[in-house]
This record gives sequence, structure tokens and C-alpha cells, in this order.
Amino acid sequence: MTEFYKEHTKYFVSVDCIVFGFDGFKLEVLIGKRKMDPGNGQWSLHGDFVEPTESVDEAANRVLFQMTGLKDQYMKQSGAYGAIDRDPGERVVSVAYCALINVKDYDESMLTKYGLEWVPLEKLPQLYSDHNIMVKDAVKMLRNRIKTEPLSFNLLPELFTLTQLQHVYEAILGQEIDKRNFRKRIKQIDVIEKTEHIDKLTSKRGAALYRFNQDAYNNDQTFRL
Repeated sequence: MTEFYKEHTKYFVSVDCIVFGFDGFKLEVLIGKRKMDPGNGQWSLHGDFVEPTESVDEAANRVLFQMTGLKDQYMKQSGAYGAIDRDPGERVVSVAYCALINVKDYDESMLTKYGLEWVPLEKLPQLYSDHNIMVKDAVKMLRNRIKTEPLSFNLLPELFTLTQLQHVYEAILGQEIDKRNFRKRIKQIDVIEKTEHIDKLTSKRGAALYRFNQDAYNNDQTFRL
């Protein structure tokens, strides 16, 4: 440590991960009950303090991996929270991260290991400190970005039907979408490709399966719904 800034009070810095999943119809949030004071037993997002040897991004990725076992997932900073009294234990500034995962990739044994639960967004209980505000801000960020960034595909399997894709958009936006207009617009987006595969599990008549072409998007970086 250096000799600088000794005249200033030191604070704790933490990260909190807002992990969203999609059950086919609803947006869900991964939460658990705190196992330490203050707030022991209260519902909470999963987080941790930033270690001296890691950046906030590294800390967030560590926390996400601990609670999901997944790497290289979509994750963005969604806000910073530093109200003086936000944590009754100490002065803690928290950086929140929004993550999107495909629930089918998630190892459910992690739920038991860390005492976590998937809870529908609209049924979210009162969470510790300002965590409800963190979730609200993360949803707002997703709604602002979903029409100009390919966020929704992080919540879906590699192959998906247009109905599944529409349900993701409706879950994030919190409103119904006109089916005809939605499909017309989707078919105009070059990075969404129709495949030769047919879904016979969720559709009696058999629905065409589509995929998101990540390589094409990387080359063009254009996406607008």
C-alpha cells in the first residue's frame, strides 16, 4: 500500500449480481437468503466484496461463476449504489451487474449449494437494502437496450422458435406484442436465420427453428427491432 490518501476515510466496495433467466414465459431473478449479518436470513441478490487483487469486473465474474458455474455470459454494469446508510454494517459502495443466462445451461445443484431460488420478476419479495432498486434499474436498462442490442438470445437455447423469441421480448418489456408485426420485423433482421430444423416438442404442427448468427453480428454490429 502507498502512503497516499491517508487523510481520507476508507470504504468497502462490493459487487452485486442481478441474474435473469427465462422460463419460457416469464423473466426470473436468481436470489437467496443472506447467511451473514447484517440482514442474516433476508432475501438478497448474490454478491461479495471486491478483493484487493481484482477489478470490479473480475469480482463480478467471480461471483457469477460461484452462483451459476457459468463463464462468458452476458453481463453489464447496471448501476452504482452509494447511499450513506444503504448498508447498516459499514459504509459500502456497491456496483451492480446485470447478467442474462439460459436457464437450461444452469446446473440446478447450484441452487442447493448456495441456497438460491429462481423467482418470477413480478413476485420478487422485499430484498435486503436497496437490492429491489438494483433489480428495477437493471430491468429498465434491458428495456432501453433490447431493441438495439441482441440481448434476448442470451436467454434462449441456440435454436429457438419465433414464438419463444416473442415471449422473451414480452417478458422483458412487460407487455404483449402484436404477433404479425413482430414476425414481419424479425424476418427483416439479417442476423436471425431460419434453419432446416423443426420444433415438434412445443408445437403440434411443427414450428421452424431459428438461430442468432453471432459471426454476422460481430462483422456488422447492426441490430434494430
